[in-house]
Amino acid sequence: MVDFQLRPAQQQIIRFRQGKMGILAVPGSGKTWTLSYLAAELLAQKVLQRNQEILIVTLVNSAVDVFSQRIRAFLEARGLMPIDYRVRTLHGLANDIVRERPELVGLDEKFQIIDERESDRICRSAVDAWLKQNYSTIEPFLDQDSTLSQDYNFQLQFPDFLQDIAQSFISQAKDRCLTPEDLRQKIDQLPVKLPLLEMGWSIYHDYQRALRYRGAVDFSDLIRLAYNALEWDIALLERLQYRWPYILEDEAQDSNWMQEQILRKLVGDHGNWVRVGDPNQAIYETFTTANPRYLHQFVRETDVIRRELPNSGRSTKSIMDLANQLIRWTMQEHPVLEVRDALHAPPFIRPLPPSDSQSNPSDDPSKITLYKPRLTPDQEIELVVRSIKNWLKDHLDWTVAVLVPRADRGLQIVEKFKEEGIPFEDSLLKTTSSTRQTARMLGDILAFLADPTAPKKLAKVYQTWRLAESNDLELDHPAEEVLQQQIEADMALILQCQNLEEYLYPSPNKDWLAAVLPPNDPAEVDSTEPIHKLSPYQRLDRFRQLVRRWQETILIPVDQLILTLAQDLFRQPVDLALAHKLALILRQAQDAHPAWHLHELAQELTVISNNQRRFIGFSKNDSGFNPEDYKGVVVVATMHKAKGLEWDRVYLLSVNNYDFPSGAPYDRYQPEKWFIGGRLNLQAETLAQLEWLLDPNQQSFPSEGKPTQQARLNYIRERIRLLFVGITRAKRELIITWNSGRNKNQQPALALRELWDYWDTHYAQTTS
Repeated sequence: MVDFQLRPAQQQIIRFRQGKMGILAVPGSGKTWTLSYLAAELLAQKVLQRNQEILIVTLVNSAVDVFSQRIRAFLEARGLMPIDYRVRTLHGLANDIVRERPELVGLDEKFQIIDERESDRICRSAVDAWLKQNYSTIEPFLDQDSTLSQDYNFQLQFPDFLQDIAQSFISQAKDRCLTPEDLRQKIDQLPVKLPLLEMGWSIYHDYQRALRYRGAVDFSDLIRLAYNALEWDIALLERLQYRWPYILEDEAQDSNWMQEQILRKLVGDHGNWVRVGDPNQAIYETFTTANPRYLHQFVRETDVIRRELPNSGRSTKSIMDLANQLIRWTMQEHPVLEVRDALHAPPFIRPLPPSDSQSNPSDDPSKITLYKPRLTPDQEIELVVRSIKNWLKDHLDWTVAVLVPRADRGLQIVEKFKEEGIPFEDSLLKTTSSTRQTARMLGDILAFLADPTAPKKLAKVYQTWRLAESNDLELDHPAEEVLQQQIEADMALILQCQNLEEYLYPSPNKDWLAAVLPPNDPAEVDSTEPIHKLSPYQRLDRFRQLVRRWQETILIPVDQLILTLAQDLFRQPVDLALAHKLALILRQAQDAHPAWHLHELAQELTVISNNQRRFIGFSKNDSGFNPEDYKGVVVVATMHKAKGLEWDRVYLLSVNNYDFPSGAPYDRYQPEKWFIGGRLNLQAETLAQLEWLLDPNQQSFPSEGKPTQQARLNYIRERIRLLFVGITRAKRELIITWNSGRNKNQQPALALRELWDYWDTHYAQTTS
């Protein structure tokens, strides 16, 4: 049994055995821990029958690993085997469902799933082709400035803008199970031609045609096809309902219509469904299909047990008070009545009770600064840099973050940190495909170890090894070309070897390498000498020594084998962390399939490297970013990427009425582009027409401008929640600043003004 004292609210949840339960949790309340404990408790109580599993569905890739590790630990502490549960993102779950019967939804068994980068590329190609032929269609929506077509910024931004519209259009159509053919049929029934709908359909049609040409699907297709499979095959649905009698859903505030439909089908009439989330942290709503209303509606259903996790051990009382005041003000006093539903309570955030085995950080209101003076953007950065520079001198064992509403603002901060020599970590501002690359490299080696007589596979391993080594080199372009030529020449030599044993394990009289490359080099080579500076014989000799060592490890458990390979291949912490996660996945796969050998495990890594399983992520954040690994280093992140993380000290920048509008007449809204006439939100206008097309009998046609106004309200709601998320990332210290913008005409956000007044009234004496 894990030595941890359950709080009363957690005890109520852990006692769940059947039915439906909705849990509203506050930031830092341990909802992931509680859901993991509930899964372990259900498994310990032996609620499952033969061939059944508990299914845990979560939003982000990093949580898959977190849930798996915690459930395993809880079960092992009870002396139980960690089996009979499955943790998936929605995309991972959809992949599992589709692969049960790919032919049912018109897919080949070896269908390809493209990632976001490839999807973006295909969509951009379709947008460019449409724009080249149909500029006159979109021209009436542009601002009538005669010089617009010659404006460099317009030429740069306009195609990106159309791509955003197209991607939102495609995502929403697929979320409602509409193919381009379905959509065409509906559009043809309209009495008039609607340019925005025609644009959306045309790009969607070309995009989907490009996918079919590749024999591929994107992530939205995967979810749509999973839903179709459950709709069309009753036997499949019944089989999966039996397999997963318990479904535990994390981050349910970010559920969308399709996720809701899939899970409701899997739950059926007799299944058990637990949903946990915090609607106040729903920050992915704007122009996505996610919406916190699904969780709100669920907890109000008559057959749903409602529970709360109101106690947070993350922050000081003062920080929690500030966050709670933002909730109260929004609900009761926000000047725009329609957005008072942006934040909800109960539950408000409560500190841990005195009897709890844990405790909140010691409260010190003087460590909270709501900076009032007007600053230009440059002055704001200078102020924060000075503050951090002084603070770091005495807090090298603390964590600290600078959180910004937009990535470009974060990059400006990073440049200043470089100038000042301040240590920083900016990976949360960017994304990378390192997971796929890491999986591919390890998969190449496993594939050879499973088939050690194949020269082609060994040559591939050589390439993998050399590329991994070159990642630590800072080479100019000519040097990179020389390196590539070197690798190709060495691979060509390996491919000539018909008997690899004569190369890898030569006898004194039969050494293939010495025969093709007489060793005229010194007998001893410095082991620290960079590979690219060695002769061909020396390079291939060092490589075979490494391969022999790898072959000696094939009998150890696969997770240890992967970690051994990773130590030889990788130097960067992110690559080593990803290798650790891949090792865990392969160990789980081997536990689930005891008959699997290296060949099948190598195929599993190939599946991941081809992006056919979206179990783990494509960034440090998705692969488990841990702020504790960066003590004394300033983490720079967007507020969106900071969700789920926490730091001792947090700076929130740019809290002005541009980044956090409130509905005032002078506010401007980022989705409303300067080159679109009448301040229209063309993305909102397009999506509203699509929504009307799906059900014209239930709503009137959206007159021009009305969707823009509704989009403003939705944007205000989301930005209030984003500010709430930013505040609740801080554990001990919090600094909030604002700037007057590039044109020096921005004001402090209305919510920030309210927090100023609250702080002056309740804490002025304690902080003076």
